[in-house]
Amino acid sequence: MNAIVNAADFEVGYDVPAHVGMDEKDIATPCLVLDLDALERNVKKMGDYAKAHGMRHRSHGKMHKSVDVQKLQEELGGSCGVCCQKVSEAEVFARGGIKDVLVSNQVRQPDKIDRLARLPKLGARAICCVDDIDNVADLSAAAKKHGTQIECLVEIDCGAGRCGVTTTEAVVEIAKALEAADNVKFAGIQAYQGAMQHMDSFEDRKAKLAVAVAQVKDAVDALKAEGIECDIVGGGGTGSYYFESNSGVYNELQCGSYAFMDADYGRILDENGNRIDKGEWENALFILTSVMSHAKADKAIVDAGLKAQSVDSGLPFIFGRDDVEYVKCSDEHGVVADPDGVLKVNDKLKLVPGHCDPTCNVHDWYVGVRNGKVETVWPVSARGKAY
Repeated sequence: MNAIVNAADFEVGYDVPAHVGMDEKDIATPCLVLDLDALERNVKKMGDYAKAHGMRHRSHGKMHKSVDVQKLQEELGGSCGVCCQKVSEAEVFARGGIKDVLVSNQVRQPDKIDRLARLPKLGARAICCVDDIDNVADLSAAAKKHGTQIECLVEIDCGAGRCGVTTTEAVVEIAKALEAADNVKFAGIQAYQGAMQHMDSFEDRKAKLAVAVAQVKDAVDALKAEGIECDIVGGGGTGSYYFESNSGVYNELQCGSYAFMDADYGRILDENGNRIDKGEWENALFILTSVMSHAKADKAIVDAGLKAQSVDSGLPFIFGRDDVEYVKCSDEHGVVADPDGVLKVNDKLKLVPGHCDPTCNVHDWYVGVRNGKVETVWPVSARGKAY
């Protein structure tokens, strides 16, 4: 493990939720806990899969926002680099020693373009997405000013309905402009189908991705006809990576949530009709919470409410138990239905969050646990880096 925080510099319960060496039962709550064994198995499994299918895996840092988790993904899973969504987030990873950084988003504001152009001075390959030919000149000018190079992926809207061009002609036009401009380089295509990642049905996801593959293949073929090659044809998420890796077109996956898993992703089904958190991936991320009140016989109140998690994708579930259920939350409280009165004050529960990405972004630390002991405490390095 890398960059273990020196817990002696911090006060448990004020600065940090735990010290290395503490018993799991003594961790301050609410906080994020990582099951290190499960996390490592997930990371290695994705790395082995990508290698077996001749794919690169660029792990998505917007999920965990942690330099330490990214380094684990590179060392144990063979990740070739990191995806970010914001320039400030990318800077955190570059400053932390990550050498290959993709901002899988458009960068348009002048100050952000300037910061992006300075990323290579931190020792990192800097890549971003482009979906407007007018962006090329601004990226070129900034990179020229700093004596650096920005690599660019032309983004295709392959069904998400957000950013990205919609025609092969636009892909070729922007690629040619990048090839002709100073200090920028056409590096390939970005084609992430985000709209279908959480569709329950395997067949429905497959059908949506087939449309994306056809779009991407048309663009790659048209570029080849112009003598332009793609180093990166990137996309693929936790709900679709098997489609991209068998497409014959994509060469780089961008999965993120697989490493931690959350309740929303866990509900989707694999090709055999099984939930993907029941064999394909393991729950490795939990919100550890404590019972703070049991004044009502049939309900326990815990200290993880809205401020400890995101519920945009639904409420968390309680890991490993079916006798109690997390049913409601307000700012500072979570309500747990306890019809048989099995819980008592100060009992701890592990919650699997509904959506891991925004949940991680409201915490400062990950507490890594193995065999009931705190093995590591990692900062959520890019927390709040939304610029």
